[in-house]
Amino acid sequence: MKNNIILFLAIVIFGACGQTNEYKNSVDTLPFYKEATFTPHWINPGDPSLDSFHKISPFKLLNQEGEIITEKTFAGKVYVTDFFFTICPGICPKMMSNMMELQEEFLNDDEVLLLSHSVTPERDSVPVLKRYAEDKGILSHKWHLATGTQEAIYKLGRKDYFIEEDLGLKKAADDFLHTENFVLIDKDRHIRGIYNGLNKSSIKQLIVDIKQLKK
Repeated sequence: MKNNIILFLAIVIFGACGQTNEYKNSVDTLPFYKEATFTPHWINPGDPSLDSFHKISPFKLLNQEGEIITEKTFAGKVYVTDFFFTICPGICPKMMSNMMELQEEFLNDDEVLLLSHSVTPERDSVPVLKRYAEDKGILSHKWHLATGTQEAIYKLGRKDYFIEEDLGLKKAADDFLHTENFVLIDKDRHIRGIYNGLNKSSIKQLIVDIKQLKK
């Protein structure tokens, strides 16, 4: 009896040691989101209700190459977006490092793009963004650094991407926009997830979710 107990414990311990921290989806599809509370809506892709469901509005910005980028730039693409500024000494370097991990993971995948908006567009001009991209190893064909009017960028952040996850907190239009969140957008401009851009576990889950969307 004693030997049987020892054998059982050995099997349990060995099995536990053999486990890996794999990130995976336990559902066939990701939820959709339409408001700052990020309440999940479980809707089957292709459902007619998605025709009127929240999606990212049309936009027109400039990237680090001085090229005009619009919602059409991301048509038929899965993309991850965030908001930053080039002289940010706090959370932005860590966010950029984790976004770089996404660039490397999907470097040769034409279906996946990255989009980072400057929240200080009056300072982060095209030449400034170009130098920043070169310093960080950001590849223009994969990762767009966007500048434009503050009004347009802040509107996208708060009204379209719900990037601050305000949960009802009212802010003036010119209140500084600053958040560590990454938002996942599908090929039809619907929001499919929000992730902590400072957290490695969250980034690993984001990678899994991107691959899930591509299916």
